[in-house]
Amino acid sequence: MQAIQFEQAVAAILQRDKRFDPHAYFFLKDALDFTLKRIAESNSGQPRHVSGAELVSGVRDLALEQFGPMAATLMSEWGVGQCGDIGEMVFHLIEEQIFGKQDSDRPEDFAGNFDLEESLRAPFIPRSHRSPAAASPRPTPNLKNS
Repeated sequence: MQAIQFEQAVAAILQRDKRFDPHAYFFLKDALDFTLKRIAESNSGQPRHVSGAELVSGVRDLALEQFGPMAATLMSEWGVGQCGDIGEMVFHLIEEQIFGKQDSDRPEDFAGNFDLEESLRAPFIPRSHRSPAAASPRPTPNLKNS
């Protein structure tokens, strides 16, 4: 997909729905690439369809890796506060024929997987200050600059 085509699709989306910052769409595209790469690495190099749950996990993990303690704040500023928001953005991009989907894919596949905001804050809260829900194991972000 060409950058111009993606930019035009985001502009078209923003004409009808301004809930999400344009940066959120560009980050979502990067998170999809990140998730596809991770899946291929664990699948003998073979790409496959990404589920809603896998993509929201990829968004979370890439945000933690790239933005560290600012991830929750940045996502909130972009209008992305919960997993369902990611699904809505994905389906906006599907409408613009930028992302593809399977017949079984639904926006609801993205909602309720976990508390996105909490999962972006929890790795940076000292264990002694975490709520019981936040105390569950979370992926440790790789905060090294690659």
